[in-house]
Amino acid sequence: MKLILDTDTNTLTLDEEGQTRTLDLYSKEAFEAVSRQWVRVGWNQKYQYTFSWMGRPVIQLPEDMIRMQEVIFRLKPDVIIETGVAHGGSLIFYSSLCKSMEKGRVVGIDIEIRAHNRVAIESHPLSDRITLIEGSSTAPDIVAQVKSLVKPGETVLVILDSNHTYAHVHDELEAYGDMVTLGSYIVATDGIMHDLADVPRGTPGWTTDNPTFAARDFCVKHPEFVIEQPVWPFNESALDQNITHWPGAWLKRV
Repeated sequence: MKLILDTDTNTLTLDEEGQTRTLDLYSKEAFEAVSRQWVRVGWNQKYQYTFSWMGRPVIQLPEDMIRMQEVIFRLKPDVIIETGVAHGGSLIFYSSLCKSMEKGRVVGIDIEIRAHNRVAIESHPLSDRITLIEGSSTAPDIVAQVKSLVKPGETVLVILDSNHTYAHVHDELEAYGDMVTLGSYIVATDGIMHDLADVPRGTPGWTTDNPTFAARDFCVKHPEFVIEQPVWPFNESALDQNITHWPGAWLKRV
């Protein structure tokens, strides 16, 4: 795609597959087109690696964090399960929300929790609501251990942010899907990979090997889930699409 942004004429011209369109530069459609490319360039520049939450690196696009906060505040889950720990910033973020709501706890699973990260997480003031489990998120014994931490009748939200291959995400969806409570979600993050196959740090195989496709195919086999972006609780604009690293990520149990 070729984008020509002209601030003299206030137009954005899109040239894609031989088709040319000219948009009002300040229109909803132009915003969405520019935002898509901004996200792609930002991802390639590791923009998401520049943020922290209460002292711990959190490798997320800030908009995704705010949208997740909106959902957590509405659902007020008893348990938030996240696969993928890394530096622990997301776990601290979720724990801070739980503390502010005076409800909820967090379970983090990773195949390897590095010693310095474990020490930083476990010594953090918000660690009292966090349980760390080391092991493969899809190993039967690890899945069973996670299930044992959920009490009957509790509301459960699951976030998948570990290995982002199609196969692994599909296996995680199968392993954790039945833990998700009615009206809650299992979130297959970082599906933007399918739109990054042609950027310098991307990989051509990502066009099909990505979480978005895994989520789509999982829903075909499991009609109790639908892919549904949560409604924004506040919106005084004409916009209705997330600027996100997580397209097609929100699988709602219905």
